[in-house]
Amino acid sequence: MQVVQTIAEMRALRRAMTGAVGLAPTMGALHDGHLSLVRAARERDDHVVVSIFVNPTQFGPGEDFERYPRDIERDLALLHAEGVEAVFTPPVPEIYQPGASTFVEVHGVTEVLEGASRPGHFRGVATVVAQLFAIVRPGRAYFGQKDAQQLVVVRKLARELHLDVDVIGLPIVREPDGLALSSRNAYLSPREREAALVLSRALRRAGELFAAGESDAGRLRDAMRSLIAAEPLAQVDYVSVADGETLQELERVTGAALASLAVRIGATRLIDNLTLEPS
Repeated sequence: MQVVQTIAEMRALRRAMTGAVGLAPTMGALHDGHLSLVRAARERDDHVVVSIFVNPTQFGPGEDFERYPRDIERDLALLHAEGVEAVFTPPVPEIYQPGASTFVEVHGVTEVLEGASRPGHFRGVATVVAQLFAIVRPGRAYFGQKDAQQLVVVRKLARELHLDVDVIGLPIVREPDGLALSSRNAYLSPREREAALVLSRALRRAGELFAAGESDAGRLRDAMRSLIAAEPLAQVDYVSVADGETLQELERVTGAALASLAVRIGATRLIDNLTLEPS
C-alpha cells in the first residue's frame, strides 16, 4: 500500500494504474461503514484508492473541525488489511492553495435539510469532491447512504459537470442495536450512546407506519418527533419526509421518499435516514 500526500504523487500513481479505478473519499476515523465502501470497490475495480482528508470548508463556525476524530495510523492499518493499493492523505494547503478563491456550488438540493442547518457545508463538499475526482480520475466513487443528501448532491455534481464518474451509494452500516455507524459516535458518553438509539427507533417507527399504509407525510413526521421528544437528551434539529431526488418536503408519499433527521444528543449532532418505497 502506498501512502502519498501530494497531488503530484497521486497523479503519478494514477498514471501507473491500468484498468478500473475506484475511489472511496473519507475524512478518516474509519469504521465498518467506510470499510464497506472499500470492499465494494475491491469487488468491482482493479485498483482501489482511499482519500483521507478532513475538509475544513465543509465545517461551519463553531462546528467540530478541530476536534474531529483523527487516528491516521489506525486508519492506515485498517486499509492495509483490506488490500487498498493507494491512500491519498493531503495536508490542507495541498488541496486549498493560499489565496484559493474557486468553489463549486450545487443548487436546488443543498438549501434544505443539512444545507439549511449548516450553511456553506455543501459548497465545501462539492468543491473537495470535484478536486478529488480531478486528481484521482476514478471510474467509480463510493459513498455511504448515511449521508443521503450528500449522495444526492455528488450525483448531481457528477452528472451536470460531465465528470464521467459513476457515483455508487451503499447501504448504511449499523451497530447490532440499530445505531448508524459514524465517526462522531466517539463523542458520546455511555448514557448518550443509549439515548442516540432514538434516531433509528424514530425512523423504524416511520417505516412501520408507512408499511402499514400510512402515506400522509405529516403524520410520519409527527410520529418521529413524538418518539424523539420522549428522550430527555435528544434535541431535534430537523425531521423530514421528502422526495428522494429533489429533497422537497412531501404532503403524501406516493413514490420513493427519504425519511431523515438530525438530532443533537447532548453536544453531539447525529444524522440518520431511511428510504421509504411503495411495495
